[in-house]
Amino acid sequence: MNHTARRRTLLVGCIGAVLTLVTTACSGQTATVGSDSGGDSGGKKTLKIAAVAGWDEDIAATYLWKQILEDKGYKVEVQELDIASTFTGVANKQVDLYLDAWLPATHETYWKKLGSKLETVSTWYSPADLNLSVPTYVKDVNTIADLKAHASEFDGQIVGIEAGSGLMRLTRENVIPGYGLKDDYQLTESSTSAMLSALQTAIKKKKPIVVTLWRPHWAYAKLPLKVLKDTKGTYGDPDKVQAIASKGFSDDHPELAGWLNNFKLTSDQLGSLELLIQEKGQGHEQEAAKEWIAQNETVVDAWLK
Repeated sequence: MNHTARRRTLLVGCIGAVLTLVTTACSGQTATVGSDSGGDSGGKKTLKIAAVAGWDEDIAATYLWKQILEDKGYKVEVQELDIASTFTGVANKQVDLYLDAWLPATHETYWKKLGSKLETVSTWYSPADLNLSVPTYVKDVNTIADLKAHASEFDGQIVGIEAGSGLMRLTRENVIPGYGLKDDYQLTESSTSAMLSALQTAIKKKKPIVVTLWRPHWAYAKLPLKVLKDTKGTYGDPDKVQAIASKGFSDDHPELAGWLNNFKLTSDQLGSLELLIQEKGQGHEQEAAKEWIAQNETVVDAWLK
């Protein structure tokens, strides 16, 4: 082949490659060199897991599985998102997996909107309940109904978490009106970390405080807390904590789906993992997960059969 023909052939090949990339970009797909975008065999196995910052059981489960999967040869990326972006990202296949969906009640709004594009791959903890909690030294308040007569002691505040969470939605729409607390209390929107900081500060000073909380959570093992009885059932029945993925995930990743289907944690197991993460501190979540795995090898091995 002469130089002119060779240059023409190279030029055509380059144009073809560019057009392929443009077509892929316009279709909304991502081309990843050297990765296995589907299935559990061949090439580099990659996975994106969504996590909501400050949601302790979510962080615990996410970094637990990040460590497990990396030990199995996966490349795992954790993306911190808010809950709305998490459901949307999984439904649109921008994220592969989310391990902390509370269904059927807490995340009902997102499931109703996007459930046709999602699948449940694991139910790993149950029952999981939402509640209002106070320190145990607050003697005269034992039910949500008791709050009405003690509003001044709490400065008329229920300390909440992220505004878009299902816990806040149910507290705002069901609990406060259900118990006639609208004129007596303001539900403050903040973050989970800010709520926990306010809770721990109040406990150190032995001041009354009422917060939105949920179980499972390490706070019940570490702090003197009691759950206020929801005598009217305004929070609904307890949820199940589930791992969700985009539709077709189990078909594309049968081995991984099988592991996740085996995944189960008791309250004590999850509590010990959460507390270990707390002790290690922010930025050392995976280190804590690795240590927990070493302490619970038989538990983890049973998931991976």
